Amino acid sequence: MDTRYAIRVDLYKTDKETTRMQPDASGGQQLLKSINRMALVRHLCVHPGLSRADLALEVGLTKSTITSLVRELIAEGWLMESSVVATGDLGRRPTPLFISPDRLLMLGAEVGIDGVRVVATTLTGEVRARAVSAYGASRSAKACLGVLATVLLKVRAQLDPSQRIIGIGVGLPGGVDEARGVLNFAPNLGWHDLAVGQLLSEKLDGGPLSGIPLYLQNEADVAALGEMEFNAGAPADPLLYLSINQGVGAGVIVGDRLLTGARGFAGEIGHMILQIDGPLCSCGRRGCAEALIGMRAMLRPDEAAELGPHSLPDIRGRLVDGDR
Repeated sequence: MDTRYAIRVDLYKTDKETTRMQPDASGGQQLLKSINRMALVRHLCVHPGLSRADLALEVGLTKSTITSLVRELIAEGWLMESSVVATGDLGRRPTPLFISPDRLLMLGAEVGIDGVRVVATTLTGEVRARAVSAYGASRSAKACLGVLATVLLKVRAQLDPSQRIIGIGVGLPGGVDEARGVLNFAPNLGWHDLAVGQLLSEKLDGGPLSGIPLYLQNEADVAALGEMEFNAGAPADPLLYLSINQGVGAGVIVGDRLLTGARGFAGEIGHMILQIDGPLCSCGRRGCAEALIGMRAMLRPDEAAELGPHSLPDIRGRLVDGDR
């Protein structure tokens, strides 16, 4: 998985219809403003170079509102103005607006079975720094999250101190309760009911990443979000992203929304039983999809041919040869 997909700062979840929400009497005006700000950011991610007048027409806000919001977003580092475009029309020429390329960055992390990968990206997904680290001798949850915290700080140190990190997204190998910041179950790591959000926040406390918003989700789910948000082509809806590694999972997007299920298990297709009394799976059951088509299943010894363990080149060769 491209680790930039693990980045999920919720600035891209607003759609055009949401900008028409009516504020209520309980402080909804501030919420509406925040939604409208991110609607502009999202629209410029997809359609860079629009002027304020263009945005007013396409997003459905008044010119005065657009002017006020754009002024704030430029001051905070979200947007930037470019050279004025000559149109041939009389009057003031429109000033194109773009997402600022380097003032605001996001950190994305993938917690894998054997180690972690971390990248820093721009708001539009360009990678600015990266680091990878294997776990140490201990595979306990606290030790592995300690490695994650160290790598996050290592990537932060590669960046200019003036660059602001606005969020940290973490993709986890199992079902995630996003609202509580809890990893319900990661079968390949043996982690149960783990408060990843709290533990990681504690490890980052007091350092340069202290207090930065933290977002947790299943790794296949964030991959699906990445396909939807960063793919240059037209997004598919519904969208199904299939992840096959040591584990098998899927991210599902329907109606521009991520489908997670009540406890974050909606995409855990790797633990659907496909063969009664089949091979033993990491979750303890038999015949799951993961036990049949996951990486470990492909690399296990071929007992019939007595060839010993397979390697990925072996598997590629067999695919080319049409080996059933």
